[in-house]
Amino acid sequence: MSKIFAISNQKGGVGKTTTSINLSSAIASMDKRVLLIDLDPQGNTTSGLGINKSEVGCGIYHVLCSLNKISDAFTVTCNKNLTLLPTSIELAGAEVELLSRSKREYILKNALDEVKDRFDYVFIDCPPSLTVLTLNALTAADKVIVPIQCEFFALEGLGQLMNTVKLVKQHLNPELNVDGVVCTMFDSRTNLSSQVVAEVKKYFASKVYNTAIPRNIRLAEAPSFGMPIDIFDKYCPGSLAYRSLAKELLARNGDA
Repeated sequence: MSKIFAISNQKGGVGKTTTSINLSSAIASMDKRVLLIDLDPQGNTTSGLGINKSEVGCGIYHVLCSLNKISDAFTVTCNKNLTLLPTSIELAGAEVELLSRSKREYILKNALDEVKDRFDYVFIDCPPSLTVLTLNALTAADKVIVPIQCEFFALEGLGQLMNTVKLVKQHLNPELNVDGVVCTMFDSRTNLSSQVVAEVKKYFASKVYNTAIPRNIRLAEAPSFGMPIDIFDKYCPGSLAYRSLAKELLARNGDA
């Protein structure tokens, strides 16, 4: 039975999409069947895996609007165990269309129910705001992964995210929990990064993953080549960090 994770933070620029792509690929490279869903209208997960969202003929928009079956939208990637459900340029308008639908928060969950047994893990890259798309992700997910950047305003907006998770748990998805918090953009040369990690651990305690993702040039370059970091540069610090995070996540979920 697959485990479904929403990767979410209502603050932008925290490494959410970088984590979605590279954590998914790292787990796929460990012989797990992984589905990655690009639910962010910006489409950076889609383009980061080498696919032009303006050329996507069938994507998550078509699934949410009941134009196509979810399996019709699956796209292969350069990692043989990683399947992408891409976004397309139409997704930006999907929220308006979904507002008139009954039980609109359950559309993605119902679609995933048809195919989730084909995968060991499903990861959903959420928009950086609270929208009906984000609610669909949190309603479909078993757990939430929260990326936090090691910068001064790291904890800004986290109270809002935790409140959203609490409300979704109360009203839409009682099984939803936070799996963990991943610290991103960690710079070992600065005291600030260490201080931010310490603050995050005060706030989330044992929920913080031991692995922090470093600032890494190769990690920043990989999306422009349309590849996850473990294929673009397998042995760079960014790749090693995401491999470590993947092992940690598998262990937390009894799949080490």
